[in-house]
Amino acid sequence: MNYIKFAGNAHERRSRLPELHEEGMQTILVKPRMRVTTCSGSLQFHVINIRTDIEFVFDDGFITPCILPDEINMGFIPASPAKDFGWHDPGFIHSALLTELQPSTNFSYRYGRTPPVGGSEELKFLAFGDMGKAPLDKSAEHYIQHGSVDSVFHIGDISYATGFLVEWDYFLNLISPVASRVTYMTAIGNHERDYIGTGSIYITPDSGGECGVPYETYFPMPTPAKDKPWYSIEQGSVHFTVISTEHEWSKNSEQYEWMKKDMASINRSKTPWLIFTGHRPMYSSTSGLTNIDQRFVDQVEPLLLQNKVDLVLFGHVHNYERTCSIYCECKGMPTKDKKGIDVYDHSNYTAPVHAVIGMAGFTLDKFDLKMTGVYQGFQSMDILEDMQQRKS
Repeated sequence: MNYIKFAGNAHERRSRLPELHEEGMQTILVKPRMRVTTCSGSLQFHVINIRTDIEFVFDDGFITPCILPDEINMGFIPASPAKDFGWHDPGFIHSALLTELQPSTNFSYRYGRTPPVGGSEELKFLAFGDMGKAPLDKSAEHYIQHGSVDSVFHIGDISYATGFLVEWDYFLNLISPVASRVTYMTAIGNHERDYIGTGSIYITPDSGGECGVPYETYFPMPTPAKDKPWYSIEQGSVHFTVISTEHEWSKNSEQYEWMKKDMASINRSKTPWLIFTGHRPMYSSTSGLTNIDQRFVDQVEPLLLQNKVDLVLFGHVHNYERTCSIYCECKGMPTKDKKGIDVYDHSNYTAPVHAVIGMAGFTLDKFDLKMTGVYQGFQSMDILEDMQQRKS
């Protein structure tokens, strides 16, 4: 396991998920717990099947089930498979606004534990990207059950349903032991939003026609509006600026102006740490045409330096990588403390540290051993350490 610690003067501080509920006697629900209610009897069972047809046959006393009459309006779903053979009616999705919740307080009935209020001394959080429907991580659940984690940040490529909407049900069921206990914050990725001709900045079919609609329905973040999935939030001593790499981010765009205003308005005496996060990275040693968009780096990276961002978290590349303090080139390397933990001293700020954390659920991408220039900052630290751990 890799550990990171920041030190310095001014910086030395270190819904329950939506559920489907029965309404009256007329329900067909798959989440993936399913209840079919008929006019004369009922049958309850658990559906694990994902992408094959399922046929229900009722005989000997079971008449035709009473079908839910009204489909939920999830918005405009323009393309296949989300609009046709991948479509699955999720039934009713209920949400509630809980008020007067106190920071750092346990709530055991509906929600769980709220994160520390902005400006308090400490925040402990988990962050990762690109998980999908991987097996439940017992270690993460262990930490949360013992109350040592305040929140989770899942930064893009959430369920990989890609237009097969029943897979959202399966994914939500998998994460419910975690997401029902702590805040589960998200950022949008290409597999939630991108589709040809729908306004995404990258012209790919990666969302399977979902275009962000199921994502925004299941994970309502504090965003400005629908299909504007960027926001900021303060927890403990950290200000999180969460962006969408899948929407326009170039200079003078709405999101760019929001980023600039948000980071410039932070009270660093209240939240001295600034973490910037989204899905697609600015730096990675892993080769690939879609991994790094130099236009994104050229347009947005100057804002990070101007606002003295401490840590940048990205996913998309299915690996773990961490840079030196970097802006176009390596500006400073960490030092080791007595326990062997890398320490970045931001009392003399030079540049942000970037971490690629898209290693949550998929087969890891291969590292490029022929790195030159700026990527030597990767090679001298985490990449070689990771390769040595794999060999041992």
